[in-house]
Amino acid sequence: MRTTRRATALSAALLATLGTAAPAVAVTAPAIANGTVHNLHIHLRNSSSSNWSGFAATGGGFTSISASWVQPTGKCTSATSYSSFWVGIDGDGSNSVEQTGSEVDCSGGSPQYYSWYEMYPAYPVNFSNTVRPGDHFTGSVTFNGSGKFTMKLSDTTQGWSRSVSKTYSPAQRYSVEVIAEAPSSSTGVLPLTNFGTVNFTNSLANGQPLGNYSPDQINMVSGSTTKATTSSLSGGENFSVTWKHS
Repeated sequence: MRTTRRATALSAALLATLGTAAPAVAVTAPAIANGTVHNLHIHLRNSSSSNWSGFAATGGGFTSISASWVQPTGKCTSATSYSSFWVGIDGDGSNSVEQTGSEVDCSGGSPQYYSWYEMYPAYPVNFSNTVRPGDHFTGSVTFNGSGKFTMKLSDTTQGWSRSVSKTYSPAQRYSVEVIAEAPSSSTGVLPLTNFGTVNFTNSLANGQPLGNYSPDQINMVSGSTTKATTSSLSGGENFSVTWKHS
């Protein structure tokens, strides 16, 4: 049984919303883009999170994480919803985040596709490059020493690649993740876009199969509702996440 913990980059508005009733956990500076928060991670119990589904390994000393995935199609109704798919260092048991990924949100009944990176303590930044369903992505975050990180995202279908280097010396490099997420706002976790199934492949930590680090297999659960499920790892590198509920 894992104790409740939160590793996140929160806005002042979200802190105010949480108030004194919130768990006694560490929180950090704002990191919000388009009114949503990436990487708000709330473990409810072992292998369960209110907004993450995928695999996360902890223990420290991580220098890189990488994985590939195919951008899923958002199946939209009239309701507004959100989903993101990313790789990252930190964010699970530490107060910094270094991440990059893609997204599909639903607004006005239509899917909106884009990609982004986030490097604490700055706000998330959206890339301007075209993203379409079915695009093949490869994402990586690499520690270069002296607090320097490189976040790289490539869309091999569209033929573009973006690489961003930033420095944050206090980063602990405590965890690595390959995740499908329901982003959050100041009111909490947002409805999850129906993305069907997203397949992650070639998940490598420190250049080795992620499975070598005994990662936690996380399902997304809110109360009694299972929102997304994570398959077992195949070959230590490959798995899928399947949407169940918004």
